[in-house]
Amino acid sequence: MKAEAIDGIEKFISPGKGRGLRVTRAVGLGELLYACPAFAYVLSVGERGYRCEFCLTKKQTLAKCGKCKKAFYCNVGCQKSNKDGQRGASEKLLLMSELEAHLDEMDNERRQVNEMDISALHHFYSKHLDFPDHTHLLSIFSQVNCNGFNIEDEELTHLASAVYPDMALINHSCCPNVIVTYKGAVAEVRAVQEMKPGDEILTSYIDLLYPTDDRNERLRDAYYFTCCCPECSSRAKDKQKLKLRKLREAPPPEEVRDMLLYARKTIQEFRRVKGHQTDPSELLQMCELSLERMGAVFEDSNVFMLHMMYQAMGVCLYQGDWEGAARYGDKIIRPFSALYPAYSMNVSSMYLKLGRLYMGLEKPVMGVTMFKKALSIMEVAMGTDHHSIAELKREMQQK
Repeated sequence: MKAEAIDGIEKFISPGKGRGLRVTRAVGLGELLYACPAFAYVLSVGERGYRCEFCLTKKQTLAKCGKCKKAFYCNVGCQKSNKDGQRGASEKLLLMSELEAHLDEMDNERRQVNEMDISALHHFYSKHLDFPDHTHLLSIFSQVNCNGFNIEDEELTHLASAVYPDMALINHSCCPNVIVTYKGAVAEVRAVQEMKPGDEILTSYIDLLYPTDDRNERLRDAYYFTCCCPECSSRAKDKQKLKLRKLREAPPPEEVRDMLLYARKTIQEFRRVKGHQTDPSELLQMCELSLERMGAVFEDSNVFMLHMMYQAMGVCLYQGDWEGAARYGDKIIRPFSALYPAYSMNVSSMYLKLGRLYMGLEKPVMGVTMFKKALSIMEVAMGTDHHSIAELKREMQQK
């Protein structure tokens, strides 16, 4: 029998949103509201063989499972714990079977994707396994797509995908008052604003860098709703996010509109090309050409310019061009700090990247400055006892 409450938190019906969670006590900045083990999770393909399948720790020497020959563990303890599982602890407020699937709202394209995933499941796993029927499988895949979480490290590297039924009760806002971070496969919910009894717990489902229309397009596509939070209602940051370059004569509205269309198409094209393992030099050239074209109309702090700079920085890092990566990072960090909410992991991860770049370029003073700024965000978002903070402090002392 499942528990009906978590200390200091209760389930309720949120007006206009359906099920939600709210606090029943005052909560301070950086305070841990609750921790939730995963109902189920799987390592990303790129991390398999490098991280323990149970605790997600990265180690050079991992033991391969003698039975399946595919999973890797720190030791026998992690292997046994992975088999035992902690599913009940992730369903204190909501059962996995109660997750929303949105089958009636799914378009044909999304349904086809789920159908392909189901076909792949049958192809790669033994036909002797006792699978649910097709309708039930379709519902399960839809539930996971709508309610899944990406487990990420302090630099926002994707480590694994997971399902946390209790966490799925937290509704979205573009003005979140909590943030979800991870210790291994355990999700932790911490306050990034002070909260009073009765306040709804709100997190962000998406990257908040982008303007209102882009955010809501993403929310409708992935989660089947439109956000009506104060940020979306006021569009307060949209002008800043879509800042135009100061020119002698302002560009006509149609030119701005065409450039926005170009920017969105370029981002989609870059994602497509990047997914096909294109030569990094070609990716970098694509970034530079788009930045040159957009830069004729957009200010460097425009979010579409920032997006392509961030991609260019990633390519430079991949190529080992630390100076090039640092140049892009220097242009990105100040607008990121202004456009993202306070205590954003997107901002702290950029400070971390820059800190490590400066250290590698033998600029320790600048490196430590960046590390300190990352630390001030991480201690609130991740908690002062998180292993990533201890590792960062050791890194700072070594330099």
